[in-house]
Amino acid sequence: MTATFMKRPKFRNTQRVSFVGGEGIVRNYTPESGKWTYLIEMALGLEPDFGRVGAETMILLTEADLLTTYSEFQAGCCKQSQTPA
Repeated sequence: MTATFMKRPKFRNTQRVSFVGGEGIVRNYTPESGKWTYLIEMALGLEPDFGRVGAETMILLTEADLLTTYSEFQAGCCKQSQTPA
C-alpha cells in the first residue's frame, strides 16, 4: 500500500476568492490528481430579461487559479489614527 500526502487546502468553504475574470465564494473543494479543485459560485448580476437558466454562475478552478479576496478592513488600510488627548 502506498500513502499519498497532500498539502492542506489553501481555501475553505464560504471564503471569498478572486480569479482572472471575477470573484466568488468557495462552495466545495475536493482533491483531484494531487491538487485541490474548488467549486466557486460567482456573484449573480442583474437578472436578464429571459430569466436564469440554472447554475450558470458555478466554475471549477484549481488552487493555483485563486487568490484570497481581502476587504479594506481585513487589509488594515482603514485604521483610524489615534491622537493623545
